Amino acid sequence: QLQKDLEEVKELLTKATRKRLRDVLMTEKHKLELEIKNQPPPKPKDVAEEDKLSLGGYTVKINNYGWDQSDKFIKIYISLSGVQKLPAENVQVNFTERSFDLLVKNLNGKNYTMTFNNLLKPISVEGSSRKIKTDMVLVMCRKKQEEKWECLTQVEKESKEKE
Repeated sequence: QLQKDLEEVKELLTKATRKRLRDVLMTEKHKLELEIKNQPPPKPKDVAEEDKLSLGGYTVKINNYGWDQSDKFIKIYISLSGVQKLPAENVQVNFTERSFDLLVKNLNGKNYTMTFNNLLKPISVEGSSRKIKTDMVLVMCRKKQEEKWECLTQVEKESKEKE
């Protein structure tokens, strides 16, 4: 799989003419080459099967959360019992300007996911982060502009306006 990705990136590199795009592709190419180099040797099939089972059976969608805001941040509080015991790399958040998604891997044999699309206003990807607390994940979205948000998402705002 990684090898195929690398081949495709190399192919795109030959077609790319814009400097910024070439830089992005070069970075990705280096990342993939490193990942391939650092890959563990393939395991015998029965061991690989056991690994899959230990990775947590299924994914649970998180619907329950609390949120708050300051002038600079929107803070989303997600309660997950025992999350502080996980290795930090098992709690991942990907931010874009108008969304974020959280993935918590292998917590009590399950994966947990939460996605927020269409945030009410833009956030700063670089300024946003997550903190792992006792039985809780705190997602901190850095606001692009210091202003009060009346709700979290565009959809929420539209449904309030309908009422």
